[in-house]
Amino acid sequence: MTIARPPFSASHSVGLGKYFKSAFLYHWNLLALLGTAGFAVLSFPGAFLPVVAAAEIAYLGLLGTHPKYQRYVDAQAAKAARSASSLSNQQDLERITKSLPKDSLARFEKLRAQCVELRQIASELHHPGTGVLDATLDSFQMSGLDRLLWIYLRLLYTQFALARFLQRTNRDQIQQDITVLEKKVGEAPSGSDNQQAQRVHKALQDNLETSRNRLVNWNKAMNNYELVKLELDRLENKIRSLSEMAVNRQEPDFISGQVDQVASSMVETERTMNDLQFATGLETMQDEPPELLRARVVH
Repeated sequence: MTIARPPFSASHSVGLGKYFKSAFLYHWNLLALLGTAGFAVLSFPGAFLPVVAAAEIAYLGLLGTHPKYQRYVDAQAAKAARSASSLSNQQDLERITKSLPKDSLARFEKLRAQCVELRQIASELHHPGTGVLDATLDSFQMSGLDRLLWIYLRLLYTQFALARFLQRTNRDQIQQDITVLEKKVGEAPSGSDNQQAQRVHKALQDNLETSRNRLVNWNKAMNNYELVKLELDRLENKIRSLSEMAVNRQEPDFISGQVDQVASSMVETERTMNDLQFATGLETMQDEPPELLRARVVH
């Protein structure tokens, strides 16, 4: 029976490229390659250089396609990505905790503390008197809750930033400016051959357009502010529900699935927060959230 081999796709070639590159840039390989190439050039280039090239190609092909080496390269890339993500998240966390008003920080800490307390209760119910933490909210389940708490904290900061923007921008004043400018544009001669009159009309029209854009931005910020308030309430309720579920249902797989389901439902919320970077200054949401359940964040 003949088994058909899958075609060698371009995407597969690109995927192998990173392994070949890593193998080539390995410091011992570069040292050996430069040494042997230098010896070949100084002795018999025509005879030895093809041998050196063939040996290098064989080395790259052997190491670059080896599953164990590929897993090593992937693990190193993932580790670097996590480190970069962790640094970015830590910087955002410090900025948030330093900037948020006390009532917002207290709101977050109350929710976080309840998650920790309910996790402890779940453990004590399942292992009374042992002090052992139950696996119900361990490992990846905790990571899922950390992500939800991280989204919640960023939402609090987004709400704070939008509220500050709205307070500093007077909508009524913008509307008054539009009314005045519309009147001036209507009174200014637009079809005049006088260049000065044309420049005046153009300046007024441009100023009017700018004011209208400011009003659109203000309305959009207000809509986003109301949406963030609703999302905060929704997510807070979801997180409390997941924590309480750990007490009532000792089913790690079910709880993990519920955490993933809630996290998936927040994709649009994350996209909204990313779109509001102009107001918050926060980096794009990273895959690795900071550990919020294991350590006290608010001091």
